[in-house]
Amino acid sequence: MGGDTAVLPADIDGLRRLVIKQSKELSELQEENYILVRKAEVLEDELRLLRHKLFGRRSERLTAEDLRQASLFDEAEWISEEQRRRPPETIIEVGAHHRRKRGRKPLPADLPREEVLHDIPEEEKICSCGEPLVGIGEETSEKLEIIPQQIKVIRHIRPKYACRNCEGTECEQAVKIAPVPPQIIPKSIATPGLLSYVLVSKFCDAIPFYRQEKLFRRIGSELSRMDFANWAIQVARQCDPLIEVFLDDIRAGPVVQMDETRLQVMKELNRANTTKSYMWVIRGGPPENPVILYRYHPTRSETIPLQYLSDYEGFLPTDGYDGYTKAGKRPGITHSGCWAHARRKFDEASKASKKSGSAEEALGRIGKICRIEQNLRAQQLEPEAFARKRKEKVLPILKSLKKWLQLKVLQVPPSTLLGKAVTYTLNEWEKLLKYLDSPYLTPDTNLMENAIRPFVLGRKNRLFSGSPRGAHASATLFSLIETAKANGLEPYRYLKYVFIKIPVAVTQNDYRSLTPQYLDREDFRSFLI
Repeated sequence: MGGDTAVLPADIDGLRRLVIKQSKELSELQEENYILVRKAEVLEDELRLLRHKLFGRRSERLTAEDLRQASLFDEAEWISEEQRRRPPETIIEVGAHHRRKRGRKPLPADLPREEVLHDIPEEEKICSCGEPLVGIGEETSEKLEIIPQQIKVIRHIRPKYACRNCEGTECEQAVKIAPVPPQIIPKSIATPGLLSYVLVSKFCDAIPFYRQEKLFRRIGSELSRMDFANWAIQVARQCDPLIEVFLDDIRAGPVVQMDETRLQVMKELNRANTTKSYMWVIRGGPPENPVILYRYHPTRSETIPLQYLSDYEGFLPTDGYDGYTKAGKRPGITHSGCWAHARRKFDEASKASKKSGSAEEALGRIGKICRIEQNLRAQQLEPEAFARKRKEKVLPILKSLKKWLQLKVLQVPPSTLLGKAVTYTLNEWEKLLKYLDSPYLTPDTNLMENAIRPFVLGRKNRLFSGSPRGAHASATLFSLIETAKANGLEPYRYLKYVFIKIPVAVTQNDYRSLTPQYLDREDFRSFLI
């Protein structure tokens, strides 16, 4: 201390100045320490979130245990969650009531059956008393068998006929032969069935062409991945008129949802192979016959939505990406938000933070909104009555949630995951309310998420597209398959039907009748029997 006191000022004013200076330095150090502590907390949250994404449960759904711990829902709700996770039940009709039987569901009735009889020998059909046994019934059990895929060659034979009397003359009828049947790929060895199998395997089952090449080799056929790629490009080009019908239907519907995901495409003009491109996905059309359209573009520009939404009037629900803002401001378009994206940010904050009570409270409030939607949809109300009841039930929850958010934004540092979730939700608030204005809108864009998921799954297997032509072909084939699925059609049967019919299509109505939403279901069923 003696050394310290030796440098102290001798006068009172000097001592006062020294105290003020050291107080200021201490205050600056405390402020710097506060900032460093906050940065450390943010980094810890991000680290916990990263670990959860790598090793934790992927689903955003709260488990029954989560619900109990958060104390956000009553007992009946988390019990119903536990019941949902139990094995499926079969309902048995017994008189005037139902009885639930647990266990395996019966095999589908439309599968072909083959009967195998297991009987006792004739000599055992005699009782020990000497009388013959009589049949009193039987016991049956069903087991599922599979026949491995088969491959065969179909020989097309066209007899030729000639007139010997006109031999050597200029007679145009001297030689006759049946015309070649129309084919989607002329002079190709691929049948509609083979094309459908290969393309559904890739674009529906996410089996890349190089793996299919190995599968075909195992069953005795030397088809290469280059064959498959060329077939896909040629087939997609033939199906382009169907895409024009998809676009017309999308623009005529009451709701259009859009999203985009990255795509790596090789051999793009004046671009490196490592440059990111994008697959844009659009969902719209009549609510009862939805259309899902995939389109490849090298950029994520805001001009892309404008290109597809020309002359469109209706609702445009999207996530918070700024690329949709310009399209959302066009006359006739109402831009709405997505509660699923807001919820996801609170879910990440909940998983990352040690103190996740606030995030879980937000998740609970958003969950109530979604459950109201689900319950009202189950009642199958008229559109106007549904929209009115939904607004009556949801608006009080939303008003309370907004007050809670406005309070939290003052309490939570904006750099934390919770702060980012609160800020995002408040910034999107007006768009998040728009879904209440239309019975055709839901709080989220989960249907759009479901539409884009098959592409994301396939991307993990194939990594990239070999060329822009391949990316365009992929977009067309994804569009056909996903739209078929959305309209209740089995993809393989649908593509085979289209590939048989499209070579003879001429008019716009011919092509229109081949789209899933306008397909003649009776003709479709009978044609492929």
